[in-house]
Amino acid sequence: MSTQWLLALILGTPFIGALLIALSGRWARLRDGVVLLVPLVLLWLIAQLLQVAPAQPAHLMLGEIMPGLRLYLEAEPLGMLFAGVAALLWPVASLYSIGYLHGNKEQHQTRFHACFALSIGGTMGVALAGNLLTLFVAYEMLTLATYPLVVHKGDEKAMQGGRTYLGILLFTSIGLLLPAILWTWQLAGTLAFTPGGILGQVDIDERLLALLLLLISYGVGKAALMPLHRWLPAAMVAPTPVSALLHAVAVVKAGVFSIVKIMVYIFGTERLAGLAASDWLFGIAAGTIVIASVIALRQDNLKRRLAYSTISQLSYVVMGVFILAPLSLAGAALHIAAHAFGKITLFFAAGSIYTASHKTEISQLDGIGRRMPWTMTAFSIGALSMIGIPPLAGFLSKWYLLLGAWQADHLMAMLIITVSTLLNAAYFAPILYVAWFRRPNPAVGDHGEAPLAIVISLAISAMLTLSLFLWVEAPMKLVSAIPGVVL
Repeated sequence: MSTQWLLALILGTPFIGALLIALSGRWARLRDGVVLLVPLVLLWLIAQLLQVAPAQPAHLMLGEIMPGLRLYLEAEPLGMLFAGVAALLWPVASLYSIGYLHGNKEQHQTRFHACFALSIGGTMGVALAGNLLTLFVAYEMLTLATYPLVVHKGDEKAMQGGRTYLGILLFTSIGLLLPAILWTWQLAGTLAFTPGGILGQVDIDERLLALLLLLISYGVGKAALMPLHRWLPAAMVAPTPVSALLHAVAVVKAGVFSIVKIMVYIFGTERLAGLAASDWLFGIAAGTIVIASVIALRQDNLKRRLAYSTISQLSYVVMGVFILAPLSLAGAALHIAAHAFGKITLFFAAGSIYTASHKTEISQLDGIGRRMPWTMTAFSIGALSMIGIPPLAGFLSKWYLLLGAWQADHLMAMLIITVSTLLNAAYFAPILYVAWFRRPNPAVGDHGEAPLAIVISLAISAMLTLSLFLWVEAPMKLVSAIPGVVL
């Protein structure tokens, strides 16, 4: 199969899947079968692309808005890494969603699954975008497709969270990112993602280039840099499968992925190294890491603590780029995958706890590890990975970030990674302590594990968190091919 056909099928499969889910909605078992089958098809297609793309160019023209402004797809190493992570986690998330929605007797399940598929379609568009225009269109599609998922419950709290979610993300993308894209086109005459960066040789005052850098960095609102991060905690009103989608599979990963891709292929790492504004962005990312971790310490609600953990962990990726070392860039790319596997496991476990016991607060989890050993074992694996304990995926990405900081002689970066790792331990260790070492409260009643589909899903994601550390050759092959990375 040619790479053009593969790209077309990869982009089209989630949208076709959404249509099939909608058409089969009257028959729950048939619909659930489609929900499981379509992600497996996409995963197979991504596997085929990973095999053939290194041997032949992978481009697909989608259309031309006007001369020089085209929509097209392209398979390059960073994009294939992101697409592979999303495709690998979609089947697991789909199985989990089926178990969660049935276990909690949620309404509008067909709409939920269809919008979930549309979100993955937007994610594939972001991952395989060949230029800034295509990335922007797919990015907006992802925002709009996930909005019905955020407001799924339909109550006032959900609608208020949805307004915050949509308002901040549309403001940043249309008010900041779109003008930055138009400015980039005016400066360079192209929006194509090019190794070395299209702005590398553009003659522009450094202060104006710094402004463009800030517009893009904050225009990609899904990266959740402070102070434009409030949409992420606000979206925690959504069902847990949506939280997993937002934090691990699609939305926030699309944000930090876009930051990395734009910095590598639009600005170029050499041009960034000569900009004082790069130090500003490093400082913003470092501040976000520490501040969000401190806020996470104060959250008793489990999902909110995980949400602020995500805000902090996302900025590891941004900081890795602006350390401006080949190894730190490798660490940033690896952290996209490591955080995805670890954080989806944590949210799966949170949803499992809610489904089985309807507990949402950390103070309610005394002894829950004895009643839900599978769930809390998976949660422990995810938490230890986020802290950076070997042999788990989070250690691998943090190790490369530290190596990059050492390579660049960046003492502040090493300090931030060390301090934030201690903070990670400080907000995860109390959860593990109350779950495993306190006695269960008999007043809350007895319960066991969540439905089997949920337990299987979180067990798979926990194993993936371990597997990325043990079998790192495939992702490292992609990471080593990213421009600017030298291993």
